[in-house]
Amino acid sequence: MPKNFVEELRWRGMLQDIMPGTEELLEKELVTGYVGFDPTADSLHAGNLIPIMMLKHLQRAGHRPIALVGGATGMVGDPSGKSDERNLLDEETLAKNIAGVKSVLERFLDFNDSETGAVMVNNYDWMKNFSFIEFIRDVGKHLTINYMSAKDSVKKRIETGISFTEFSYQLLQGYDFLHLYREFGCKLQMGGSDQWGNITTGTELVRRIDAGEGFAFTCPLMTKADGSKFGKTAGGAVWLDADKTSPYAFYQFWFNATDDDAPKYIRTFTLLEKEEIEAIEAEHAEAPHLRVLQKRLAAEVTLMVHNQEALDSALRTTEILFNKKSTIDDLKKLSNQEILEGFAGVPQAKIAKADVDAGLGIIDALAGKSGFLASNGEAKRELKGNAISVNKAKVNAEYVITADDLINDSVVILGKGKKNNYILIVE
Repeated sequence: MPKNFVEELRWRGMLQDIMPGTEELLEKELVTGYVGFDPTADSLHAGNLIPIMMLKHLQRAGHRPIALVGGATGMVGDPSGKSDERNLLDEETLAKNIAGVKSVLERFLDFNDSETGAVMVNNYDWMKNFSFIEFIRDVGKHLTINYMSAKDSVKKRIETGISFTEFSYQLLQGYDFLHLYREFGCKLQMGGSDQWGNITTGTELVRRIDAGEGFAFTCPLMTKADGSKFGKTAGGAVWLDADKTSPYAFYQFWFNATDDDAPKYIRTFTLLEKEEIEAIEAEHAEAPHLRVLQKRLAAEVTLMVHNQEALDSALRTTEILFNKKSTIDDLKKLSNQEILEGFAGVPQAKIAKADVDAGLGIIDALAGKSGFLASNGEAKRELKGNAISVNKAKVNAEYVITADDLINDSVVILGKGKKNNYILIVE
């Protein structure tokens, strides 16, 4: 049975501003609603999961979602939340990015021919033949400079400088709403709270030009408890494409959520019901060190974004690499790809297979051949302090690496203390 869409988002903490009448509209009829996606890359990232989940909840509630990719607006740049002019994208780059965005969205939304089947559109398709004179005559004349300048996204930038290109962005986004209203009967636009000004411009154009009625709501921008930006790690953005962020790294991102952030994340980024989430939180509160909440969050999101095979691989890699009791036999259960993903960013060095076949002394492996440690003297000191391991097993200065130590005939994991690891790749 379809859910009450607005109420669902409300308890999940995904509702901020909402236009009067929006909830009533959604309760009385099948509504077509849309969200815009910026094609600045050939994939989407963790931050995009918020609008994706809004569309997913809309469809689950028995309404029709439209995913709009801004092929035209991507050439202009949205001033919202930005202090500088954006680099404009060329058509070839945009086409590549749009294809990548679509491939991600197809994993979340049901694109079928039913009345609630998702639709994907590109605003370049209706803007490419729109002449500048036609646009300012047919669209621009309906909004005053005073109205457009009053928007927060514009007001902040006027003080520091904004080009006419970016100033006109809200007109373009507003026209998108009008076009979708005419072509698809779309009455609802959703987005992040920083988009409220652009969204309400769309409802205003629907009213002024077509004497229609548009509705809107926004969700809060996701922030982390420590003030750092959501969806970023030391290695950069967390992507929804396995080629850009491995399923293991993706799982780890969610698993490493703090106790302050995890309750917010599990409501926003999973489809778990309220009662189940509260039960998981209660279990977590009894033994926070077991990280029950983070484990469930990471598993649910990884499964939804990737698949069961990817989740199984991430869980297997996590268990083996972080279990102090793991042996070389356990490590050999992992593929080279899983090992390298698990140790992404860890120093690596290539060693000749002949060196291993002849027997590679541990001191030479740590210093002379690999350069992991600065000198043989440092290697000896660390070995004397019982700080060195080969494939997670402690070794002494007399240890010799042989073919028996190779994982998948090509990898050796060296460790120094609890946190420093090195990868020998044998070729």
